[in-house]
Amino acid sequence: EWGLESLEENAHSATPCTKVFVNGVWMGVHRDPANLVKTIKKLRRKDDISPEVSVVRDIRERELRLYTDAGRVCRPLFIVENQQLLLTKKHIKYLNDGVDDQNEVYKWDQLIKGGVIELLDAEEEETVMISMNPEDLENSRLQSSGIDPHANDPDFDPAARLKPSITAHTWTHC
Repeated sequence: EWGLESLEENAHSATPCTKVFVNGVWMGVHRDPANLVKTIKKLRRKDDISPEVSVVRDIRERELRLYTDAGRVCRPLFIVENQQLLLTKKHIKYLNDGVDDQNEVYKWDQLIKGGVIELLDAEEEETVMISMNPEDLENSRLQSSGIDPHANDPDFDPAARLKPSITAHTWTHC
């Protein structure tokens, strides 16, 4: 499924493949790991697979590790797409009210099932770009559109020790 090839079929192949592990067990190899990771994360965000499944792609080792076992500590993070938080004021209103526009119960689980919040374990956290606060996201958005976020900041000292360019970051979570 999803193009996973058995170990026997690929034992003598010269084609570069990525090894796929599930809970530490080598299940097979895959020829397009980037697409596989994208598909699995999309399924996780749509709640088609458990939100607690971890997806870790190690490009250097050419490995894709999936973890579904119990006992892993997971941290909730807001999802960022195109330098924008997916969490909106509407979501906060629904949480405060306890119901959405259709009077359906709205709780924490709906944020996860709606692909607004993602649960990441420590190993998967190492593979994503996490913005520490929304201000970094805003500055990154401004800088990528050609606007200097510190141009009108009287407290900004250009001679002070500078942070690395935030346009180099494509944030995935906050």
